[in-house]
Amino acid sequence: MSILKNKWFFAIVILFLAGLTKIDGGDYITCTNRKSKCFLKHLYCPAECPTASPSNPNAKVCYLNCNSPVCKPECRNRKANCNQPGAACLDPRFIGGDGIVFYFHGKSNEHFSLVSDLNLQINARFIGLRPAGRPRDYTWIQALGLLFDVHAFSVEATKAESWDNEVDHLKFYYDGKELGLPEGYPSIWESSENSIKVERTSNKNGALITIPEVAEISVNVVPVTKEDDRIHNYQIPSDDCFAHLDVQFRFYGLSTKVEGVLGRTYQPDFKNPAKLGVAMPVVGGEDKYRTSTLLSSKCNSCIFSPAGVLKESDPLVMDFGTLECTGGSNNGRGIVCRK
Repeated sequence: MSILKNKWFFAIVILFLAGLTKIDGGDYITCTNRKSKCFLKHLYCPAECPTASPSNPNAKVCYLNCNSPVCKPECRNRKANCNQPGAACLDPRFIGGDGIVFYFHGKSNEHFSLVSDLNLQINARFIGLRPAGRPRDYTWIQALGLLFDVHAFSVEATKAESWDNEVDHLKFYYDGKELGLPEGYPSIWESSENSIKVERTSNKNGALITIPEVAEISVNVVPVTKEDDRIHNYQIPSDDCFAHLDVQFRFYGLSTKVEGVLGRTYQPDFKNPAKLGVAMPVVGGEDKYRTSTLLSSKCNSCIFSPAGVLKESDPLVMDFGTLECTGGSNNGRGIVCRK
């Protein structure tokens, strides 16, 4: 009888401790990528972000980077963060994989390759205007075009005369067909072959686009505000608020050959030409990265190939997907963030 009691005692203790772990943390999270060191390891989400699918769109989500050597769940925002690496916001202001801020103005109503790798191409359509007396266009990113495998996907901000938060300005297209993604959080669409997923991160004007094991793209539609217009003297007309995309990219397993306005900053030996200490360090590259359309893979420096799937032997750059620039350096990874 005493042996039986001891067994029950230890069983109760184990259940109690398991319950404490659950209380201290949250949901289980794991990786299904067999190449990951985190493959099928069940880890608890931290108490600060107990679930990967919060009911509140403003809450932080639990996230496990399957390409990281450290199997540790972390909290993050799903909306585009314009002050972190991989960001492309404003007119447009980029933060490279090296953590350096730079501006690339391009030209209004033209297209440029932001990322061109063996298995991924991301182009951007720029909109803008040139007030009298200005030497160049003011530009913003209005749409993104993605090419991967044999598929094409695009997301765009629709034109608006004036801004209304209660109107959704996002449109999505997959292989030439518009997606009927319902408004409201959390509305989700996934392709039949599971090659891409689109999730709304807010009821309107915010989404997260995921190409598994390749990239995550957070997009938010925003207008050029009257305050921005006043500060920068854009001279925005009364019939167009220039609704555009604020974007943040997270890449997984880019090759060392990656190109593009933003992509080149992920090359391990890239020397950023942006001048440090300048208010608006502008870099060029229009001729190298101009494409004829939003979904064209051809530019003078583009390397994308529909059959260019990375092989295990291909050299990969470090995963920069979760770099934080709140301090001067990034967790000993040899990257310095500069503002």
